[in-house]
Amino acid sequence: MTVGGRADPDRSESFGEELLGVLLDGAHELPPHLVGTLVAETVARMGGRASQILLQDYGQQELVPLPAGGVAAGDPQPIDRSEAGRCFLESRPVEILTPDGIRVHLPLLDGGDQVGVLAVTLDAVDDDTRRLLRRIAGLAADLLQTKNGYTDLFFRTRRGEPMSVAAEIQWSLLPPLSMVMPHVAVAGVLEPAYAVAGDSFDYALNDDVLHLAMVDAMGHGLDAATMATVAIGAYRHARRISIELSEIYLFMDRAVAEQFDPDHFVTAQMMRLDTDTGRLQWVNAGHPAPMLIRAHRVVGRLDSPTTLPVGFGGAQPQVSAVALEPGDRVLCFTDGLIEEHETGQEQFGEKQLIDWVNQLEQDDHGIRAVARDLSHTLKRARGETTSDDASLVLFEWRG
Repeated sequence: MTVGGRADPDRSESFGEELLGVLLDGAHELPPHLVGTLVAETVARMGGRASQILLQDYGQQELVPLPAGGVAAGDPQPIDRSEAGRCFLESRPVEILTPDGIRVHLPLLDGGDQVGVLAVTLDAVDDDTRRLLRRIAGLAADLLQTKNGYTDLFFRTRRGEPMSVAAEIQWSLLPPLSMVMPHVAVAGVLEPAYAVAGDSFDYALNDDVLHLAMVDAMGHGLDAATMATVAIGAYRHARRISIELSEIYLFMDRAVAEQFDPDHFVTAQMMRLDTDTGRLQWVNAGHPAPMLIRAHRVVGRLDSPTTLPVGFGGAQPQVSAVALEPGDRVLCFTDGLIEEHETGQEQFGEKQLIDWVNQLEQDDHGIRAVARDLSHTLKRARGETTSDDASLVLFEWRG
């Protein structure tokens, strides 16, 4: 049909549109516990079977199947020794020939973060199938994030062991553990995952500026978690009203001093990265100096003038700056990462940290895999001992 001499576009529903429409049309009022069921019904229309949604556990050790319609959907799969784990770590599809077909694993990506993995078996796979599966995985990731705000199902699925109340507070405070964007990438790890108390971090990408903070509240348990919550809350408020970097420290300092006793404090590091130019600015409030990684090696510490920890009423800090080069990474960490030691032994130390960073960087993995591997490797090197929180944040300016 033509209208005014122009061909009327074909608005009939194709198979692909109909398939994605199953997800889109059913998502609005879908109860969270039926997300897995809806995804399974969708892929079944294209011949898929034995579908699974696999979510990363809090310890970042396993991928745990999300129950479908309230029914368990299989055993957890180790991230380090499974095809699903390889898909997760490399953020790319992985296909495996099995006795009953081809098992396809697809990363569930949402806003640069990775929610988990979608796995499905088909008799055959071609480019059209891959395209549809990729889009279904994208919609499934968005659906998981949307439903996550009003259910405990996904939290329960991700738990490999009981969690302390302090850790519960900290995990609810965190942004996504990773963000991968064209100009910048961020990845963080909190340890011990199920008992972390005073360590936390926060970030935001506002236009062409990455804002990032890492805090370590003194002590353990609920007291430390509460202090970290106040410090991060004050940081977010100050950041969102667009005050200067050095003034953010003063804002956080007053908030902690007004709520806690004079001997309570929080060490902190606040940073701003211009993602267009690579100019990094930061202030340090009694926190370990970050490390600069260039060409896959630690080339030095980002030493700078420091002020007193947050809550001690220190002077307005001096803002330091450095020009990053494309591909540079910056590692921020809390003191528990280097001060831990086995009974009767010396502290783990910064030198060992640098040695492990250099070894892991040689593999040229993505930032999320490096952050996870570094945290787990350091924990093993400490003899699995974690008497204090030991957390890290790694970010990369991609140029």
